[in-house]
Amino acid sequence: MTVRVHLRRPGYSLGQRIKGKLGMRASPTAELVFEDAIVPKEDLVGEWNGASLCMMRNLELERVVLAAMAVGIAKRCVHRMGAYAAERKAFGKPLSAFGQMQRHVAESYAKMMAARAYLYATANSLDLTTTGNRLDTDGVKLFATTAAKEIADAAIQVHGGYGYVGEYQVEQLWRDAKLLEIGGGTLESHHKNMIRDLENGLPDSI
Repeated sequence: MTVRVHLRRPGYSLGQRIKGKLGMRASPTAELVFEDAIVPKEDLVGEWNGASLCMMRNLELERVVLAAMAVGIAKRCVHRMGAYAAERKAFGKPLSAFGQMQRHVAESYAKMMAARAYLYATANSLDLTTTGNRLDTDGVKLFATTAAKEIADAAIQVHGGYGYVGEYQVEQLWRDAKLLEIGGGTLESHHKNMIRDLENGLPDSI
């Protein structure tokens, strides 16, 4: 349902603007201040005073979306580091011939595929009519965002000094991955939620 907000002047305005962000710099971040905003009764989403349930359901959806962003970042990093390791030479051999670099690329690929499989499974089983999806929406965001940052870190390591500058993009991917561990609920909040949900054992579907 599309919510139509009828505003009287002055309507809404930008409040505090957050600048100097570590990552996601293309996304402007600011506080929205509403004044005299009227939402007609027929446009209310859910029951009166039931916003917390809508919020929790939206958080579940947001966490799946952020996990998908993490998988995308991970995929880009694996592509970048694999290509760089194949073309960059040291001591007359490509970096991909050295065990240390092989470990970074191979483990990153495995983490990316594991995160993608968990993401697809969670998205496929998501019930949009309830708020009972917390265990796996928390879990997939916890795993995928952590994996994405670890993979981005490995990509920087494979690129060496070049990984620390903007030319090869992996430093940007690392910065963007970091926010995913915070937005939509911090990793620590996922730990807390998952422990509560697992107190009575694994779900019947496992």
